[in-house]
Amino acid sequence: MNEQLAMADCHNDLLIPCLHRRERGHSDPFGDFWLPQLREGGVVLQVLPVFVEEQYVGEGALRRTLLLLDEAWQIARQHPADVAICLTGDDIERAISSGRIALVLALEGGESFGSDLALIRTMFQAGVRMVSLTWNRRTMLADGVGERDTGGKLTGLGIDAVHEMARLGIVLDVSHLSENGFWHVDSITKAPLIASHSSCRALQDHPRNLTDAQIVAIGEHGGFVAINAFAPFLADSATAADLIAHVRHAIGILGPDRVGLGPDFMADLMPIVDPILGGALIDISLIPMLDDVQRPSDLAGLGRMLVDALGDVDAAWVSSGTLRRRLAELLPSVTS
Repeated sequence: MNEQLAMADCHNDLLIPCLHRRERGHSDPFGDFWLPQLREGGVVLQVLPVFVEEQYVGEGALRRTLLLLDEAWQIARQHPADVAICLTGDDIERAISSGRIALVLALEGGESFGSDLALIRTMFQAGVRMVSLTWNRRTMLADGVGERDTGGKLTGLGIDAVHEMARLGIVLDVSHLSENGFWHVDSITKAPLIASHSSCRALQDHPRNLTDAQIVAIGEHGGFVAINAFAPFLADSATAADLIAHVRHAIGILGPDRVGLGPDFMADLMPIVDPILGGALIDISLIPMLDDVQRPSDLAGLGRMLVDALGDVDAAWVSSGTLRRRLAELLPSVTS
């Protein structure tokens, strides 16, 4: 296979730096920086998570979430020939076949819901099609991996939220959920589960990674796993070969058509986002990154590595086929 592989990314936090730059007077941060990178990397489908930074948790969470969603819609308005926000499964292939990048909106954590599940419907109407109950912290719905010592299950509100998401057709993302919370979800719903940016604990014993049993359960729910490229989740001194090893391991459990990529790029995000991730409290140079997989433009090279490691057919599934097919299946067929 000589041509560049199409790539699909299940987790890129680019909305945060785009909003930060727009708030500081930049009129088109996506078009000036991110769009060229996505095109260079061959990205045809991009999940855009909304993450609430620490300084906005609490009463500011809903406001920040709405501003980030508005940023996504502003990007779509500014670049109608290049991107399209997809609300249904059919929208994904329609966007890709027209040469546009299919965008799927997600929430990384349920902070913005507070205790009002009516806001799940509000988020659905605003275009959100994927939700994780938590980031690493505790929400009113569940505990993230950072709270796993507390028991980590869902609250009663969280149980209701899972059922409401299933009713609406919102895809439930289990990345960041504590292990006990994962098995609680597994026990209360038959809805599809996906992990948008998680790697394999059998290869690197990190709480953000999935055990083999969890990966099996995701497959039994009809979902998929998108492998994270953040170096500490892959190995103690990780290289791109370790990322490929995690992909291989997940394929060995689920098959190639249920394994994708959720790189969780940090190299472009962290220097922009302030104050915590922008260097005020963290020395960014001390956080390990993969030399060959740091930003969307690097996905083209990763595609070639996947072909070399997996062969043409399996590489095509992992690079974009899994996300294109599964998200097209999992997104609702209507918008309301």
